This record gives sequence, structure tokens and C-alpha cells, in this order.
Amino acid sequence: MASERITLTVPGPAGDREVGLSSPNRVIWPELGITKHELAEYMIAVSGPFLAANGDRPVSLERFPDAVGGESFFSKNPPKGAPDYVESVTVTYNSGRRHPQLVLTETAATLWAVQMNTIVFHPWASLTANTDNPVELRIDLDPQPGTGFAQAVSAAHGLREVLREAGLEPWVKTSGNRGLHVFCPIEPTHEFLDVRHAVIAAARELERRMPDRVTTKWWKEERGERIFVDFNQANRDRTMAGAYSPRALAGASVSTPIEWDELDAVDPASFTVRSIPARLAERGDPWAGLLERSGRIDTLLQWWERDLAAGLGELPFPPEFPKMPGEPPRVQPSRARKPDA
Repeated sequence: MASERITLTVPGPAGDREVGLSSPNRVIWPELGITKHELAEYMIAVSGPFLAANGDRPVSLERFPDAVGGESFFSKNPPKGAPDYVESVTVTYNSGRRHPQLVLTETAATLWAVQMNTIVFHPWASLTANTDNPVELRIDLDPQPGTGFAQAVSAAHGLREVLREAGLEPWVKTSGNRGLHVFCPIEPTHEFLDVRHAVIAAARELERRMPDRVTTKWWKEERGERIFVDFNQANRDRTMAGAYSPRALAGASVSTPIEWDELDAVDPASFTVRSIPARLAERGDPWAGLLERSGRIDTLLQWWERDLAAGLGELPFPPEFPKMPGEPPRVQPSRARKPDA
């Protein structure tokens, strides 16, 4: 008879910790037979690079009580009964409300998250020392219908050139689905709205250079068969799957850091919960030392001001955000009221 609970022992800053795992044989990815126990072992195997990329910052947990494909919900705040090694930090949300949010700082905390049925980890772009100022500029290259990963690769190369011209060093990872995430480590000198404007400036510059292949159009009906540069992922409390985070997709894919010189030949579907530990053992972490090479967003903000002077203003915010200064109307163009003739 299958065990209903096991105990995993993992090292930590205060010595070894024991973490209980209930229902270890529950299948999370039915098509592959990957169990909760196997997911926990994955998190142990990738703990070092995972925590380097996602630790010491606010994080939201995407939890699946059953299996992928089933219902899910997000946890941001520490639940009652969380062990003392699961930390938290008080953050300010877009509404102005302040509340403690989860922070992961050691392997035992990531296993606790697995015990709580977490599959996807969504870290903020800021650290606990200053949650208001991001340490990463993040850009999500999102394929639209009629495009795919190959088109995202082309856009990523173009974006790399733009960001380097702005004095930043880009790093790239697969999204774990069809797109790519491009990160630039930045000095925490500006708050989220400034970083969003820097992202918009980079996106607009890329759009000028690749108008038939990328778009900054927020409304889907306007995007066409182009890669959408999702500037809204740069907002406060808007997150994407973290580096080495599993995805809740049938193939157990993982959002995986890669080298730029391997990007053209990458098959993102090959990066899975089962393959990544061996990849790390063989190649190491392509994102090692990312935050040690921080740049500044000054040039991008100059581009933002240049575009403002040219008549290009603010872009729409996500629907759950309060109305923001300078924001255009939140109505898709096909439903916009036409001026009287």
C-alpha cells in the first residue's frame, strides 16, 4: 500500500531540516506519471539556482489541489501554520493596500510550497530589502496566433541588440510554454512605474525595427500575427513564471535559463522536470551571477521622454489596476465609441 506521508531531510542555513510530504504518490502530471514526490525531488535538485533566481523576494504560489489541468488558485500571503523558515515581507500593492507576502529563502521552504500543492512560482522583480524598486527589467515575448517559438527567437535577438544599445546586459530563458522571457539586471534606483516606462521604450524601439514581426498593441484584435512585447509584466505585482519553475502544462515543462548561443537550436519542450537536473549537472546555471552585472535604465528613460515628446504616451494598464495618470481609455478599439460625424 502506498505511503500516505514521507519525510524529506534537506540542508539549510540552520542545519538539516525535515519536511513532511503528504500524498507523495499523487500524480500531478497524468500524461507522464510525475508524482508529488518526484516534484519535491526536482525542487531539491535545482534548489541552488532556483533560490538564486527566485529567493529573497516576494513570491506568489500557483497551487493545484489536484493535477495540472484542474482548478488552481494563487497564494500570496503566509497561511496560518506555516513553518518559521517560510518568511514574509510587507509589500504595497497597486491599490495602496499593504500586506505580508511569502518569501522563500531555503530549500525547506520550497518543499513546503510543494507540500502546499504549488506547481508554478511567480517571483516579484524586487528583493526584500526594497520591494518598491525592481532589480530586474523583465520583458515577456508572447507569440500570438499564427506565430510560435521560432518567431519569439527572432524577436529576442532583436531585443538583445536594443537593450545592449541602451547599456544593459540581457539574459534569456524559455517561458516554459511558447514564448521567451528576457531579463536585464538593473540597479534598484527606480520604482516599478519607471521600469515599466523603460520596458515600453525598449519595446517601441524594437517595434520600429521589426514592425512586421513584433507589436506593442495591448488589444488582441490589433496584434495580428506578431510577437507581443508584454510591457505590463513590468508592473508592480505582475509576475511571470520564475527561472526553473515548473509549468502546469501536460509535458511538465520548466521555464529554463539558456545561453544566447544555444537559443536558435533550443526545443523548449525538452526542458522538463525530468531533464533539467541533468542539464544543470552537465552545463551549470546559465544565469549564475546575473544580479552581479546590474546596469542602469537611464538611456531607456531618455528614450521614453523622447517618445513622449513625439506624441507617444502611456499605454493601457491591466484591467484590475486603478486608473493611472495619462492612461488611454480601457476599451478595445472595436467597441470604442465613434465620434459624431
